[in-house]
Amino acid sequence: MSILLLGGSPQLPSSSSRLLLHIGEQLALQGHSYAKLHVRDLPARALLLADYDDVAIARAVRAVADADAIVIATPIYKAAYTGLLKAFLDLLPQDGLAGKLVLPLATGGGHAHTLALDYALRPVLHALGAKQVFTSIYANAQQLDWHEERGLSLDAPIAARVQAGIEELSTGLFVLQGQRPPAPAPAPADASVPARSLQDRPYAPHYQSA
Repeated sequence: MSILLLGGSPQLPSSSSRLLLHIGEQLALQGHSYAKLHVRDLPARALLLADYDDVAIARAVRAVADADAIVIATPIYKAAYTGLLKAFLDLLPQDGLAGKLVLPLATGGGHAHTLALDYALRPVLHALGAKQVFTSIYANAQQLDWHEERGLSLDAPIAARVQAGIEELSTGLFVLQGQRPPAPAPAPADASVPARSLQDRPYAPHYQSA
């Protein structure tokens, strides 16, 4: 079953796009295939004018329709997801996410925007008919570290939340396909963070001082 990684950041690379790709790579390790779509790569005029005759716009809308699951990532600006992402979601038909599993992600500068996904984006995803919207994952700037050689590193609490989200989405995809989900790999002996579902503690991010 296919997954679409949908990036709503106006900048590339960005913290949200790096987190999005990290999750895509982890899902690939569990046997899922994925494609990437960054809204910023679409022609701006066609996007703003909702030009469905534009080849790139039509292809992007079709990519959403063809996917079984959407992992959607956005930075948070002024307590809301990006206008770029909104412009793209406005292109989708009323039932554009019908039957799909959706995992929302966001990044921001601090903990004040923790609930922005649920107050701003989640209602839109439900209105578009998503079959299931998993618990949102929000990471602040202190929880993500990028190194040109080592790539993206997550601090322990957000890494646990991300892993829980990956497991829930992966399990949901196997269920949609009528397959039994594979047994989770045993945690390393020295693991300091116990495995848990996002439903256990949906809002317990670890904030570090700047």
